[in-house]
Amino acid sequence: MSPDDERNDGLFGGSGETRTRLPEGEGGGDDVYGGARRSGRGGRSSSRSLVTVVGVVVLLIAAIAFANRDGGESSSGGGDGKKAGSSPTSPTGEKPVGGKNSGIPSGFAHDEQGAQSAASNYAVSLVSADILKPDRRTQIVRQLFVTDKVSELEGKFDKTYSKDFLDKIGLDEKGNAAPGQTYVSRTVPVGTKATAYSDSAATVEVWCTGAFGTTGQDTANPVSNDWFTLTLKLRWADSDWKVESFRSKDGPAPVNGDNKVSTADEIAKAVEEYGGFTYAR
Repeated sequence: MSPDDERNDGLFGGSGETRTRLPEGEGGGDDVYGGARRSGRGGRSSSRSLVTVVGVVVLLIAAIAFANRDGGESSSGGGDGKKAGSSPTSPTGEKPVGGKNSGIPSGFAHDEQGAQSAASNYAVSLVSADILKPDRRTQIVRQLFVTDKVSELEGKFDKTYSKDFLDKIGLDEKGNAAPGQTYVSRTVPVGTKATAYSDSAATVEVWCTGAFGTTGQDTANPVSNDWFTLTLKLRWADSDWKVESFRSKDGPAPVNGDNKVSTADEIAKAVEEYGGFTYAR
């Protein structure tokens, strides 16, 4: 099956085509972010600011096009990971990991909570700016995925994130943005749910939001946010949870707030100054 065939078969919760967006509100100044306000009430778009924006998160996820699909799922627990008496939004349980490997958390607990923690942290890496950098991508794939999938997936990732693909989102062949621009792909897990669990395998849904795009005065792909859910099939291997496959769907997405859009410089500065987290259920 070709990547295009699988991308269009509905596994990724959409048509498989590149999503475009039109910034709302009225621009101001030379900054593409303007100072415009996005309104959940459907405001009028200025003709000067109708810029087609590549839906980066859709490209990143849908373009992977895994050959492996969901099969039968073992289910001997299947709970949502909550402890009795706890709020569904409260952090629960043990410290998620004992260490990190190449900057990615590793050593998750061999239980349902550990599987959910692993899925959260893996979602951050799979939809990150690093996945587009060839050298860093190799490290991510070899750490996150089960051994018997690594060779196949390295080839698929390399083919998918080709020079043509990187050109489309304004990056060079090494995954770097043009001088004066910063590529942003920050994924933030909002919550997790285990839909299947056994000692050897788990299926976890990770509800995510994030910021995706490129900062810079002349960018055609300004940073916007998205909401999506990743479903990761995990296997217990090499004393840790590893990814066997994953798929994505859009949402759930809340109504857009009426927030003032920051300038490109403010977004770039925030990306440089604010570090990420290790996530735990």
